[in-house]
Amino acid sequence: MFNEPRHVSTGTLRNSFERRGVLIAGLQTGLGVLLAVRTGWIGVVQNAKYETASESNRVNLTLIPPRRGLILDRNDNPLAANRSDYRVDLIPERLADTSGTIAELGKLLGLGPDKLQDLADRVDKAHRFQPVEVASGLEWDKFAAVSVRLPDLPGVIAQRGFSRSYPTGPSVGHLVGYVGPASAEDYEKDRNPLLITPGYKVGKDSLEKFFEPSLRGVPGARRAEVTASGKIVRDLDMREDVQGEALKLTIDGGLQDYAARRIGLESAACVVIDCTDGAILALTSMPSFDPNAFVGGIGRLQWKMLNEDDHIPLLNKSVRGLYPPGSTMKPMASLALQVAGVSPDEVVNCPGGYRLGSRFFRCDATHGATDMRKAIEQSCNTYFWSMAHRVGYDAIAPVAKVLGLGVEFDLPGINQRYGTIPDAAWKMRKFKQEWTAADSLNASIGQGYVSVSPLQLAVMSARIATGKNLQPYLLHGQKKPPGPALPFTSEQLGVVHEGMWRVVNGSGTARGSQLKLDSGVQMAGKTGTAQVRALVARGHFGDWKGRDHALFVSYAPADNPRYAIAVVVEHGTFGARAAAPIAKDVYTYLFDPGKAWETLLEMEKGWGGTPADRMARKYASFVAQYGGTAPKVEADKAVTAALNRPDPSPIPVETVISEDETPPSGAPVATPSPSGAPSASPPAEGTTP
Repeated sequence: MFNEPRHVSTGTLRNSFERRGVLIAGLQTGLGVLLAVRTGWIGVVQNAKYETASESNRVNLTLIPPRRGLILDRNDNPLAANRSDYRVDLIPERLADTSGTIAELGKLLGLGPDKLQDLADRVDKAHRFQPVEVASGLEWDKFAAVSVRLPDLPGVIAQRGFSRSYPTGPSVGHLVGYVGPASAEDYEKDRNPLLITPGYKVGKDSLEKFFEPSLRGVPGARRAEVTASGKIVRDLDMREDVQGEALKLTIDGGLQDYAARRIGLESAACVVIDCTDGAILALTSMPSFDPNAFVGGIGRLQWKMLNEDDHIPLLNKSVRGLYPPGSTMKPMASLALQVAGVSPDEVVNCPGGYRLGSRFFRCDATHGATDMRKAIEQSCNTYFWSMAHRVGYDAIAPVAKVLGLGVEFDLPGINQRYGTIPDAAWKMRKFKQEWTAADSLNASIGQGYVSVSPLQLAVMSARIATGKNLQPYLLHGQKKPPGPALPFTSEQLGVVHEGMWRVVNGSGTARGSQLKLDSGVQMAGKTGTAQVRALVARGHFGDWKGRDHALFVSYAPADNPRYAIAVVVEHGTFGARAAAPIAKDVYTYLFDPGKAWETLLEMEKGWGGTPADRMARKYASFVAQYGGTAPKVEADKAVTAALNRPDPSPIPVETVISEDETPPSGAPVATPSPSGAPSASPPAEGTTP
């Protein structure tokens, strides 16, 4: 019933031990063979692989960001340069304690709450190993303070390198653009390791962005022996970077800076063109942004300060601002009328306005008997309304385009809006409405649906001044050949030249802006005051945004044109009051720089200093008011959209008073004759011919 106990003898135990010994020995032998084979495989077959891995543990290879190509003016002065400096960056992926590291860097570098908030935002948006700039342009003591703490701050990099620098700051913001850290989207499109190299920046707007491939350069590299903890023991080898290609512009850097600063507190644009070949000498839009402040990334308060400013500093008004040209179109319209067969000596009486059907179009004054030259000189609307009604606006619109209005020019890197030179076909496409006689009258004096840019006005001025179809260009040495010959005779141009000379040097609307130069140089020009809303009272009444735009187009010297200038001052009230004085001072700079600077520096004392000074004070006030509570900056695409957004489209304005209002008491009314031609009524009693 019970199992018998197993009998174990000495022999049995001995046999069992021997079998186990053999098994273990076999396993050990097999394992040894495998280890020997593996060792041989690693030591012989994969020797190169592990030798490389070993070397990489001992040697650190890092890219050296290339210096960007310089952006130079026509005289080889830098508009965008590279500044040697000390900088601190961090790699978010390598941070052990993000908030603690940021706080410690804030103490070491003396960063305020606004800068700390911006840094935290950039770290939060960073993509894996994408470097984030903490600070650049550091003094040695701050740089050294961070350097000695690097072993306690994993992910922080302190190095000497180059940062993009814009010597004249806001004066060139819209012209050259700015650089900034590569975004995650940039890296996804181009898996170039250079994009995640600390200190490297890419072009974000305008010329910096458009010419990025040539400005970028070729990175250098450094091989250094390091310890296991990453501490550099010694440099082994270095390959220098290759700087990017320089970009030389037609811009005169001194003129660009002067024109931008002369705009002062206004919201305005000033464009200067060389009448000899079409080179753009200045392309200014103020207020602007300081591209130096954007290099490390746009902070919350910078964004709020710029984005909420009603003067729209993020809009490049010189090429993207569109404005009714007002009376600055009258020299162009005079050429169009002559081409259509109108004699410049024909007289039209101006009783203070023009009646079209039941509506009365009010002129700015009672000019009496007026010919074409006087109509330009004294800016008589009645003359141009009468003549436009006779010949039809279809005879004027094509000439406007021939002279550069409503045209987009071939300017690489400059994002333009070309505006509108309307006609019957355009209105039908746009509004499904027929063109009316009232539309012709409004368009003939640069109101209604007409909108142009300051650049276009400058081109128009240069073409009228020279009689040549000059093509504007911005890249030095890449002059564009003139377009087809302009359809005007020297006699026709002479009539317009005389009228524009009288605007400034006769009894015209800009006589207060005559040049006071020892050389005796005179300028010719035409003022413009463009309505932005239908007002009975013109000019400076009402809130800022309801005031008229002020414009001035010109050239000098009047007897041998060398420069053409267009100035547009948003809501500047009157062209003669706001725009013409700016042009006068810019011409003074061109012919007598010392005198011009003396005048400007005195003005800036009343304005609160240079644009950079004023921006710094405004930023300080935002820091005091908002601290770190400003809304977060959106992605790069939001900033780009803001820089390239159009300004609000101008509302078509008719210079019309209601039917029940009447022209000046006792004055005859200029009306079209049955044949369509305006009657040339004699001047009213008491008016001056």
